[in-house]
Amino acid sequence: DTKVAEGGLNVTLTIRLLMHGKKGETVKKMREESGARINISEGSCPERIVTITGPTDAIFKAFSMIALKFEEDINASMTNSTVTSKPPVTLRLVVPASQCGSLIGKGGSKIKEIRESTGAQVQVAGDMLPNSTERAVTISGTPDAIIQCVKQICVVMLESPPKGATIPYRPKPASAPIIFAGGQAFTIQGQYAIPHPDLTKLHQLAMQHPPFTPLGQTTPGFPGLDATTPTSSHELTIPNDLIGCIIGRQGSKINEIRQMSGAQIKIANATEGSAERQVTITGSPANISLAQYLINAR
Repeated sequence: DTKVAEGGLNVTLTIRLLMHGKKGETVKKMREESGARINISEGSCPERIVTITGPTDAIFKAFSMIALKFEEDINASMTNSTVTSKPPVTLRLVVPASQCGSLIGKGGSKIKEIRESTGAQVQVAGDMLPNSTERAVTISGTPDAIIQCVKQICVVMLESPPKGATIPYRPKPASAPIIFAGGQAFTIQGQYAIPHPDLTKLHQLAMQHPPFTPLGQTTPGFPGLDATTPTSSHELTIPNDLIGCIIGRQGSKINEIRQMSGAQIKIANATEGSAERQVTITGSPANISLAQYLINAR
């Protein structure tokens, strides 16, 4: 067995299955039997963050109980199912991105060693979780393989603490689908379409100021549009840690925001010693409003 330094350890994981038993008895039992502090994030989100804190022995006992509970759920779901092969137990840890390099190791050596010695599958996500500086680490296998794997991951996390500040991942409620009909925006909730005045206003502004100018024309060629619509600039600052969310892979997201809003968006180069980047949005008031809305949504 791997020896782990004694002391407090805070490992945060995201679990897609609801862990509350009837009246929370499942979690209460885990707290009592493991001796670990187990907190579950609030909110009606598809994902909940489960934070387990305590001495290493208590943490492994809690993980053991979670993995066995998941296997129990898998067995129960297979009782009346036609599925013949049993799926593995899967957990998703949430790990600060600054610690993921140590977990992967040079040329993938550490993660390979963990896979081979425990028999668990371990995958480190390439992208950070939305609006955070954390990455998802997915572990799957038998309950025993998962427990051994968590032990080794905890060793790495103790030996290589996070560098700099960590922006924690916070799950957001599932966003309701949006439809546009008759010039109005509606969010779909169950079987009802609920009017959404803020989105309606943005949608109408965007329609009044189309983003594309036909070649050879200085103003958009749409009837009824005042060619003298004033343009202005708006500046905002975005933390360096979040700028990747706005830019996207090879600039895909920022280009999408430019096209949808019709605004010009310039992101200043990183300045040494500064934790923020300057973003300048230029266009009509409607273009700027829509660009700001889309950036905030990202």
